[in-house]
Amino acid sequence: MENQHTEKAVFVGVILEKGSERKVMEYLDELEFLAETAGAIGDKKFVQRLDQIEKSTYIGTGKLKEIKEYCEENDIEYVIFDDELTGMQQRNIEKLLDNKHLNVIDRTSLILEIFAQRARTSYAKMQVELAHNQYILPRLAGMWTHLERQRGGMGTRGGMGETQIEVDRRIVKQRIAKLKEDLKKVDKQMATQRSNRGSLVRLALVGYTNVGKSTLMNLLAKSDVFAENKLFATLDTTVRKVVIENVPFLLSDTVGFIRKLPTQLIEAFKSTLDEVREADILVHVVDISHPEFEEQMEVVEKTLREIGAGDKPTYVVFNKIDAYQPEEYDEFSLEPKGKEHRTLDELKNSWIAREKTPCIFISALNKTGLPKLRNDIYKMVAEIHAGRYPFNNFLW
Repeated sequence: MENQHTEKAVFVGVILEKGSERKVMEYLDELEFLAETAGAIGDKKFVQRLDQIEKSTYIGTGKLKEIKEYCEENDIEYVIFDDELTGMQQRNIEKLLDNKHLNVIDRTSLILEIFAQRARTSYAKMQVELAHNQYILPRLAGMWTHLERQRGGMGTRGGMGETQIEVDRRIVKQRIAKLKEDLKKVDKQMATQRSNRGSLVRLALVGYTNVGKSTLMNLLAKSDVFAENKLFATLDTTVRKVVIENVPFLLSDTVGFIRKLPTQLIEAFKSTLDEVREADILVHVVDISHPEFEEQMEVVEKTLREIGAGDKPTYVVFNKIDAYQPEEYDEFSLEPKGKEHRTLDELKNSWIAREKTPCIFISALNKTGLPKLRNDIYKMVAEIHAGRYPFNNFLW
């Protein structure tokens, strides 16, 4: 999406008691990536240590004054908080920042903005609109002044923001009810489509956003699913029929997960995630080059449990081995070796040795490990396929 004007954004995070500054900075790095995906340029990160979140302003008023001065001096247009703000917090922060050119948003509304930009089909657009309305409903009391300043999205001059200024609670509730009804109809159609596929074995690609699922889909299915180095490149579930060694199966590419994924989006996209719930095998794609890949795996596993797919047989694909770079370890350091110092071989050995974790290490970009991946998938699919179609294996 080309922007007429690229706006600058600053990011705000909090380190609570026993929290790690490094981890909070990584969260803010991800928040910056989200903002860039939406069309803004990251400028500066503000972090404050607190015993607990300030109920009325999220962070201390002194830190807010510092942010206000910086934004005025540097023509900042967005202040983005890493956690979801309550309506009261957002209104109070806006009053204290006292700048009509400044938009205060949180991680949830930023992700909703990206989903609104990325939605291509009418089904995805309905899901995003439902999530957006569910998000604003409890915040309507103080959104009048807030929405007067909204310009509809980063780098754009029209969109959801402007249309909501005349919305009241009753109209939003009616719209939510209408969207739910419309989505139910589409869900029934999609369920019929899924049942018409017969009893073909189904594999679903799952994983954190931007780990290479769509690239892998293209390699395995020889298809042209949209893939780029941005968060949430895929919103609509894509299903392709794949044949390996004369054994057919269905492969689906689903929306990526992310930490602190808004509950409204999980709810709105639950039907899309039926492809995951109804899959025979989940292929969990992991970006092993990311410093916090194990935490990303935990986020995916937690989300899978939330949508009722936590007990599915899972095959882990560690992708992007070409980009893996361990940190150098100082032999004279008093600190013990950390996980960030592990070589790729050490990582491979530690994961391969674990029971109940069938896995493979590949580079979808360089096609390293692809033959073994295809062979592993063939074995898994053939085993299930043979159970469903026993006569196919009989030599007449």
